[in-house]
Amino acid sequence: MNTTVKKRMFVRAAAIAATALLLGTTACSSGGTADAGGSGSEGGDSAIKVGLITKTDSNPFFVNMREAAQSAADENDVELIALAGAFDGDNEGQVAAIENLVSQGVQGIMITPNSSSGILAAIKQARDQGVLVVALDTATEPEDAVDATFATDNLAAGVAQGSWVKGSLGDTKPQVVMLDGTPGGTVDTFRHDGFLEGMGLTNDSAEVLGMEDTNGDQTKAQTAMENLLQRAPEANALYTINEPAAAGGFAAIKAAGKEDQVLIGSVDGSCTGVENVKKGVIGATVMQFPGKMAAQGVDAIVAFAKDGTKPDSGFNDTGSVLITDKPVDGLDSEDSAWGLENCWG
Repeated sequence: MNTTVKKRMFVRAAAIAATALLLGTTACSSGGTADAGGSGSEGGDSAIKVGLITKTDSNPFFVNMREAAQSAADENDVELIALAGAFDGDNEGQVAAIENLVSQGVQGIMITPNSSSGILAAIKQARDQGVLVVALDTATEPEDAVDATFATDNLAAGVAQGSWVKGSLGDTKPQVVMLDGTPGGTVDTFRHDGFLEGMGLTNDSAEVLGMEDTNGDQTKAQTAMENLLQRAPEANALYTINEPAAAGGFAAIKAAGKEDQVLIGSVDGSCTGVENVKKGVIGATVMQFPGKMAAQGVDAIVAFAKDGTKPDSGFNDTGSVLITDKPVDGLDSEDSAWGLENCWG
């Protein structure tokens, strides 16, 4: 470790400890556990430690990812140490979590970056110390800042969402509002751009009436949608970054008496989200597979820890499926019954 890194880690020691408390983290020894912010495999004496850092520890998507990572760790008889940001967008919390994991001697770290560029320096420091780093769900910018990425093709997921909305509108002119996620994340950018591509629109199109950031949070999304409806009461199509945002958006739409006016598309594939497709709250959602991302990440780190084998570099697509009970000609999709058999959360 060079002198600069040593100084930086020393200066941040107090911040790391404070952040660990905020994250609900307990340092894990062999066979120990750390619930909420951190969890340890109950395996025995394995020397292999795998770190997982999610954007938050409350979103069902990341809960499922953590559960799948724990299952994969148990199968491989290795220790999992799971941490999370305090909120969606908490880059500093994730920086501290990386430093925490490196200090605990992990061989590899899986991370869903809150900021695709803001996390790069911390990732580089970890890799410089021989730690394998893979991104899950959210790619870094640039992508080769990590050893590999296991994620949904979020541009394709956005295109599927937009294509369904466009097809469902038919000859009706689209009047689009957008509930985005967190600025600076590749997931947010790819889904947003993909949706507009599927709609055949751009950010500057007259059909796009407004956009609001929600951090993927249901309460923020409800407030944001209330604001959008005040500015654009004629809206008939809603893009949402995820299913919590879709639920918040629908609450505002229902309160305004416009539930028969606005088509809602989303991305996630949680059991709650698929139930909302079945109920007609969400017209369509694009299912992703967070458990697959986590399992592949754990397997990659275990292989590296055992014999130095690195995963295929670059982007590894873990797949997605459009779920709707109102299919559109020319678009591959599955219905909500299939979705409920394959959902997560």
